[in-house]
Amino acid sequence: MTPRLLPLGALLALGACGLFRGPTPQRPELPDTDTPAQRACLAEARRSEAVGDLERQRNPQNTTNWERLAEEASARVNRAYRDCLRREGLALPGGVEAPRSR
Repeated sequence: MTPRLLPLGALLALGACGLFRGPTPQRPELPDTDTPAQRACLAEARRSEAVGDLERQRNPQNTTNWERLAEEASARVNRAYRDCLRREGLALPGGVEAPRSR
């Protein structure tokens, strides 16, 4: 590097430090999207009977069974979570429909 470019490089490095600062008026902090009611619904969904039924079918020595049940449990938690949100009169997260793996 030439000696004339060193100060320019130092200034650029100092300017880049501003990218990692906290929220500013131009870059406000995002609001917390999880409300206490949403967290309660998620906890209820994870404890639901439908998810518990799957846990009783789990065979830790069968990888295919483990993967299938993990995917099904995720779908059941999502369904129970959305049902709880509807029952509580809260807005559903995301778009039109939750994506499903095939």
